Amino acid sequence: MAQGAIYPDLEGKVVIVTGGGSGIGESIVHHFARQKAKVGFLDINETASRSVVAAMEEAGTPVAFRSCDLTDIPALREAIAGLRKDLGPVAVLVNNAAHDERHKMEDVTEAYWDQRIAVNIKHQFFCAQAVIEDMKAARAGSIINFGSTSWMAGQGGMAAYTAAKSGVIGLTRSLARDFGPYNVRCNAIAPGWIMTQRQIDLWLTPEGEVELMNRQCLKRKLVPADIAKFTVFLASDEAGACTNQHYVVDGGWV
Repeated sequence: MAQGAIYPDLEGKVVIVTGGGSGIGESIVHHFARQKAKVGFLDINETASRSVVAAMEEAGTPVAFRSCDLTDIPALREAIAGLRKDLGPVAVLVNNAAHDERHKMEDVTEAYWDQRIAVNIKHQFFCAQAVIEDMKAARAGSIINFGSTSWMAGQGGMAAYTAAKSGVIGLTRSLARDFGPYNVRCNAIAPGWIMTQRQIDLWLTPEGEVELMNRQCLKRKLVPADIAKFTVFLASDEAGACTNQHYVVDGGWV
């Protein structure tokens, strides 16, 4: 797939991506690095993330990495502070990290529910809190929160996940309203069924592929680059009038 457009205003800007070690997040890291942004990412999977760093270094587009469990808020704050020390004040935050683990309602405990909320939305707020002073001082910035089309489609079997992801819209709109006077934009992206390796390994079945082709308007599989290219656009000045919005990128499923 073609790499997409170049946005000169992103060159030199500091971008932080959560969950950048694989899947959609890894593609986002690659696409921002291609813009010559100064990219740092957080991820709990240190082995996969080190491979990303090595590949980027070999390609001549080095990126910074901090290992971090995003559900540990003090560790999250420390990791972001480390990236800020390495790269400078943050101009773009991409809250991509999530975990779409399936679960039966009957089996959910209070601790499991709290952990699902922590891994799917809580860290988005605290990542934004950790970088907002940079954006206020610059009177510019872009925060992009990742939701999901799963709740929009009424998907079952993961109520805690869909509850968290529907909440991303409320978080996004609140931040957009509060920090718009500082020219900080906040938007949400809801990806559809994107063919990451995890999705292929765990959930893609022949029956699921038939449903995918029946439900999507576009009769092709969506890949991480489809999301990454839109994310880069939304962070750029080309989307400078876009805030307080929820963008569905799903090939026309919902």
